[in-house]
Amino acid sequence: MVLMNVLRFTLKIKQILDTKNLRGDYVRIAIITAAGISSRFNEGVSENNKQLKVIYQEDDSKDTLLYHLINHCSFADEIILVGGYKYDKLKEYVEKEAIDMTGSRLTMVFNCWYEDLASGYSFYLGLQEALKRENISEILYVEGDLDIDKASFQSVIENRHSVITYNHEPIYSNKSVALYQTQDEKYHYVFSSSHDLLKITEPFKCILNSGQLWKFKDINTLKKAYEHFDKTDKKGTNLSIIQDYLDNIDVATISLIPLQRWINCNTREDFTMIRKGWRKFELA
Repeated sequence: MVLMNVLRFTLKIKQILDTKNLRGDYVRIAIITAAGISSRFNEGVSENNKQLKVIYQEDDSKDTLLYHLINHCSFADEIILVGGYKYDKLKEYVEKEAIDMTGSRLTMVFNCWYEDLASGYSFYLGLQEALKRENISEILYVEGDLDIDKASFQSVIENRHSVITYNHEPIYSNKSVALYQTQDEKYHYVFSSSHDLLKITEPFKCILNSGQLWKFKDINTLKKAYEHFDKTDKKGTNLSIIQDYLDNIDVATISLIPLQRWINCNTREDFTMIRKGWRKFELA
């Protein structure tokens, strides 16, 4: 009888632990980077009227790229937001509009090198903050100037593997990050920081337009990629860390997910298009 009770207790504990793992109750972290100077977004605008595009608004303070992304990231136990350009304005906005959604779950990090270094350093700083935590089960990373539909974002959240994404836009060398797959099934990124021509020097099976939304499940491998970037490539883009990670995990553990609605907000015209999409979704 005692043995049976012990067995039942052991099975009950195992069920609780298994359920906990399935639910992802270990620490899930989302990183949003929003440090850039928004040069194309502010093109032709006087210095006094230049704005940080992730918090740009027209008539509703919650109609911003950042508010929608934070809402998408509400699944996370912790959200890390990396800012730089107009950081005080970013902090003010978060304290006024986003604190009710996130409370103490949101941590802000300042990138003082936002004008001198590329996107890799913002991601590096986000990881630096994230990796202070223990028992991390996954880290989701999204660039802050994107609009992505909720259903697609949720597909990334619910997937149990590491995730890379793609959108359905044509690939243009002056604005796209291309994702291609080689004969050995490995994934690779190619991007022109000068917005010039793209160059792929090896045979490939397919080529896609990157969705710039990722999820990392192998935290040890991600930590090694972070450390490698710290030692060798702090001037690189965020793709430096991501490619290092992809090169060192089994391709079978990667899910490739399409994003149905995806807009990279480079200009104010892009923002107008994004707002129309939000209105259309609300009316549906």
